[in-house]
Amino acid sequence: MKVIIQIPCYNEEKTLAVALNALPRQIEGVDSIEYLIVNDGSKDKTVEVAKAWGVHYVVNFKRNKGLACGFMAGLDEALKNGADVIVNTDADNQYCGEDIEKLVAPILKGEADIVIGERPIDSTEHFSFLKKKLQHLGSWFVRAASDTDIPDAPSGFRAISRDAAMRLHVINEYTYTLEMIIQAGREKMAITSVPVRTNAELRPSRLFHSMFSYIKKSALTIIRAFMMYKPLKFFGIIGLIPFVLGLLLGIRYLIYLAFDPQTGHIQSLILAAILLLIGTQTFIVGLHADIMAANRKMIEEVKYHIKKMEYDDREKK
Repeated sequence: MKVIIQIPCYNEEKTLAVALNALPRQIEGVDSIEYLIVNDGSKDKTVEVAKAWGVHYVVNFKRNKGLACGFMAGLDEALKNGADVIVNTDADNQYCGEDIEKLVAPILKGEADIVIGERPIDSTEHFSFLKKKLQHLGSWFVRAASDTDIPDAPSGFRAISRDAAMRLHVINEYTYTLEMIIQAGREKMAITSVPVRTNAELRPSRLFHSMFSYIKKSALTIIRAFMMYKPLKFFGIIGLIPFVLGLLLGIRYLIYLAFDPQTGHIQSLILAAILLLIGTQTFIVGLHADIMAANRKMIEEVKYHIKKMEYDDREKK
């Protein structure tokens, strides 16, 4: 049983050594632990710090590609090197490295495919009141979109089994955290969470530049993932609103027509027809999107089997 701990990095020379020193050297039930960093176009000495410390693998990007791209590249490299479990953590030492043992335990026991570290959001001192509320709100939307029960969806501290990692296809450029959970829920993967500890803040978050930016990007990520993975439900809800309004206006017109045939109210009839048409067309768009989602699922299944054969062949060699 091999665990590879991956750390996405962008200009982390000041904090990376602290994070690496906090990582476990051995875990009960694990034969070996290896370490991997994804250098996301760093302009400082991040790679030199990592190599001096003794990380086993370095994935290098010539320019910054974003957190989600770095995460997926790290998974790919870890799978190529025979990881049975992949743990993702941050280079700013936000998460307590000792809790990695708790994080991988459900996977080692065969109880889960993905485990998310649940931070003590309400008691984290460097989180503002607004950020705490937004974290809870975002997690609620992700739970609704994914049919999962993950209390801390934005947490990047997570463990992923080999099989689950081969099934993940995150395409969002902003972050992997939300879309990954929604996809896991859609794929009916066994996903759970465990409470973890956090450390004092070593540097401010670089994921967003302002609270407005965080809200906008998170909302767009959730909406896009909802459209991709549950298109019929998404467009059905949107289409239902004008359809019901059109239906009510149509009933209103018929009532007026029945009691006073001389009264025109033709405007109500025209508006009702337009709203009914909009609702119907939106539902049809949902049907088309649902067919596309089914095709996407089949393509993902094919890609999974190709990856499985490729990585299994590498291990045999």
